[in-house]
Amino acid sequence: MKLEKENIWNVPNVLTMIRMALIPVYWIIFLQGHLYAALIVFLVASLTDLLDGYIARKYQLITNFGKLMDPLADKLMVVSVMLSLALKKIVPWLPLIILFAKELLLILGGILMLDKGVVVYSKHIGKIAQTLVVSSLILSFFHDYFLSINFPLHLILIWCGVALTLCAFVFYTHNALKLYKTAQK
Repeated sequence: MKLEKENIWNVPNVLTMIRMALIPVYWIIFLQGHLYAALIVFLVASLTDLLDGYIARKYQLITNFGKLMDPLADKLMVVSVMLSLALKKIVPWLPLIILFAKELLLILGGILMLDKGVVVYSKHIGKIAQTLVVSSLILSFFHDYFLSINFPLHLILIWCGVALTLCAFVFYTHNALKLYKTAQK
């Protein structure tokens, strides 16, 4: 897909920008020790993600900006929340490191593709992986409960989300390489 100048000011893109703006809000609230208020900010950000995709598809407001910034906003929010929970020792560091490395590689690959005039946007496998990771992070705010019943569901889901995310990474890499080769011709 070739990039061209487009009007980015539509409801889905504004929702994506709001999600980006909620990241520092989340951190401020979290660092003040208001765990459940921070969870509410994360939930609101997650809802904006659902809304912007639905509105963009229903009203045909899909833009290259949205294709790039929507997944970036999602990833930044997820990595931020996971980092905050790792700092509190609620989730282990390894899933964060794996997800961060994967996201960094995807961003660098996306920049390379964009330089060639090609936009690679999210697919169903990535959305499913994202939903699983987000769900696990939401449940992580209730980690005390899961530990009290000796069933760390939040951690099980985090690891399942990481595994599916790595599968998505392989899928994206394979598709990106095909697109890159096509763009070179």
